[in-house]
Amino acid sequence: MRIVARLLKIGLGIVLICIIGLLSWLYFVPPTLLRVGSGYSAKIVCSNVFLAGRNEDEVLAVDVQAPGHPLLKLMRVSVDREEQRVHAALLGFIAGNDAVYREGLGCTVTPDGTVNPAEVAVNPEPPPVADANLPWPEGGGMESNQAVARVLSDSALTGPGMRAVVVVKGGRIVGETYGAGFSSDTPLLGWSITKSINAAIIGTLIRDGRLSLEERNLFPKWQGDERSGIRLADMLAMESGLAFNENYGTVADVTRMLYLESDMANFAADAILEAPPGTRFKYSSGTSVMLSRIWIAKIGDERTALSYPREALFGPLGMTSAIMEPDAAGTFVGSSYMYATARDWARFALLLLRDGVWNGERLLPEGFVAMMRQPNGTTEHYSRMQTWLADSDDEGVPADTFFLQGHDGQTIAIIPSLDLAVIRLGLTPSWNGYDPDRLIAEVAKALP
Repeated sequence: MRIVARLLKIGLGIVLICIIGLLSWLYFVPPTLLRVGSGYSAKIVCSNVFLAGRNEDEVLAVDVQAPGHPLLKLMRVSVDREEQRVHAALLGFIAGNDAVYREGLGCTVTPDGTVNPAEVAVNPEPPPVADANLPWPEGGGMESNQAVARVLSDSALTGPGMRAVVVVKGGRIVGETYGAGFSSDTPLLGWSITKSINAAIIGTLIRDGRLSLEERNLFPKWQGDERSGIRLADMLAMESGLAFNENYGTVADVTRMLYLESDMANFAADAILEAPPGTRFKYSSGTSVMLSRIWIAKIGDERTALSYPREALFGPLGMTSAIMEPDAAGTFVGSSYMYATARDWARFALLLLRDGVWNGERLLPEGFVAMMRQPNGTTEHYSRMQTWLADSDDEGVPADTFFLQGHDGQTIAIIPSLDLAVIRLGLTPSWNGYDPDRLIAEVAKALP
């Protein structure tokens, strides 16, 4: 018995040493995947707590777990409301990563612990109280359509994880619905819908003659090699020819960029040229972040650049809730990170239905919105201007529909022929199998 007890002690000691060794290795040399997970957790919790006013435990349990990766269940977060910072780590102490909140700029992942510009704040004016006696968008009133209301009451159509649906017809909101715990005042993440907003910001600079679609030599590090021939038009059409891995299930270029790189545009600009510009379509969030850096460089001044989206686009549209979030180097993450209420996303949709004109003022140059409806040169599914196009498989969806689409079920459908937009936001990972086309088709059918 003594021998057995001694062997058990030795065995337990070996197991304990192995566990200590494993935890030490994870702590001091954490695998990249773990730091991606903690960066993602910190960022999602930070934005939803400080921008959307949600509870961190709910966000950790629901939003952070949405991808379904088992390691995310072991993530723990701590929220420092005084410092406005969120720390996330596996089991609370392994492979930590932080996100910091700044007024007017939202949350930023800080892979190396610092954020630049540290002292810059873009303080938006408090939103005016909408006059319920005036119809949207002038006020807060809604012209409810009973047929649309019946469509929006069908959870099979609005889909699992729906957080907001807004229907705009003839320039007015004719129907809306919200998921439990969400309302017309809740800022919601657009994910890749942000790409189309980023394109529109570029459009304002094209309107003013400060940028050209034919512009080349877009990054200093591209001088002297084949990348110098990439045009702004190639990048907007996702036809740059640059390498970029958009696989969210692994430590790919996109996840490394979003959660491990302080200067995302610089990281993306290091990509090699795989194909001649304009000859191949490849969807790339890195391209959209580089587009942010390009338009920011044209403005020059740091504070002016950080204020520009509000001054050039959000302010004129009355999108008082809209926040684009920058990376730690001060470049807007134009691929992924913008929050706005569903009604403010609807304002942008209405701008596109009005061909870039708002209250008689042309915000986007003539022909710009048309490029959002035109296929690029290499695929029928993607446009020349950071949007997706309807295809023959989209049953019941009008052929002229174009889409602003984002991760986890974010969709804005623009249907010029019907003067109709359908905005659907939520937390609906692709494994749910949800397709918003049925919702869009049924809304179109319900309206005269």
